[in-house]
Amino acid sequence: MQSSTLAKELAKDCRTVEDIQEKMKELFKNTLQEIFEAEMENHLGYPKNDSRGINTGNSRNGYSSKTIQTRHGKSEIDIPRDRNGEFEPQIIKKHETTANQLEDQIVAMYAKGMSNRDIEDHMQDIYGIDVSPTMVSKVTDKIMPLITEWQSRPLDRVYPVVFLDAIHFKVRQDSRVINKAAYSVLGITMEGKKEILGIWIGEHESAKFWLSVCNDLKNRGVQDILIACKDGLAGFSEAIYAVFPQTEIQLCVIHQIRNSLRYVSYKEQKELMHDLKKVYQALTLEEAEYSFEEFKNKWGKKHPLIIKSWENNWLELTAYFKYPHPIRKIIYTTNIIEGYHRQLRKVTKNKTTYPTDESLVKILYLATMEASKKWTMPIRTWKECISQFAIYFEERIALELMK
Repeated sequence: MQSSTLAKELAKDCRTVEDIQEKMKELFKNTLQEIFEAEMENHLGYPKNDSRGINTGNSRNGYSSKTIQTRHGKSEIDIPRDRNGEFEPQIIKKHETTANQLEDQIVAMYAKGMSNRDIEDHMQDIYGIDVSPTMVSKVTDKIMPLITEWQSRPLDRVYPVVFLDAIHFKVRQDSRVINKAAYSVLGITMEGKKEILGIWIGEHESAKFWLSVCNDLKNRGVQDILIACKDGLAGFSEAIYAVFPQTEIQLCVIHQIRNSLRYVSYKEQKELMHDLKKVYQALTLEEAEYSFEEFKNKWGKKHPLIIKSWENNWLELTAYFKYPHPIRKIIYTTNIIEGYHRQLRKVTKNKTTYPTDESLVKILYLATMEASKKWTMPIRTWKECISQFAIYFEERIALELMK
């Protein structure tokens, strides 16, 4: 039936919007019934009432009734049965109580950060459908196998650069609300594209925790990481050296600066930053060391904590000086992964507390899938970077460059 003819049929006897919705509901139900019959015919291998079904060992055996939620409200449907009990409808499976289209809508709203209660209100206001928070949880739980598959998927053999950072949330556990961190690893592939390698929920950051993350990456196929960029993540350096001993570690300079300014009064910040820029914006490591000595002589007595922090982290803070500007620009800060975390915050900002770790993982996974849709192009200066990596790490990435 052509769309215009179908519209004319639906328009008969319709006087209100409610009449149209009722007609659509009836059409949806009738279409479902036709699909069920086609699925049963395909399952048995012969049409209804066809003589070819005689003595085949299986046949139709009436119907079972079921109520499902759809965009058009509740519908009573009749699902065909076979005598052997082997028939499994595909469009709406045996234990499902919602149409796939409705489930997709619920998941889409959940992915945008709407709470279960907000989704319930939205579905009632727009479609007049009762969708309980429990039902929302059950629908979104269906993505858990996808998350498990994604979190355990095989990874590339070599990543030129990875970034590590954490974003914190409040999660209910044992009748109390505690702070938990979602630790994420963002890798830059050999093609220069961003990829989230995994998300891990943890309560206490430690070398043991990061060791398990690094081992997970290795078990999924990562054999080498050239440069790892991190915030002041406790225990990470020890963990990555244990699993990837050749990896160079770059501590985020921007985080180090922010931490330093915490000890400085507002009146002094401008002058101190002017002197500190001479250190981290130096052209060479030698120039940076000379500028730091000057900085130390000027500010050491007044701000010994700042000096001590820079000295303790000097090797990891200055690793980027051995590389040319295009690579330096990428690795001296964890801004790339912080940009990803800002996208997560946009989705999670309306929810102050998560009932379980699973509920947090679901929203972070969906937000990650949405963010990664935009990561189709390589980093702008990647051609220059990979040419330099090919020189600095020739033996370690030779196989990858030949692919």
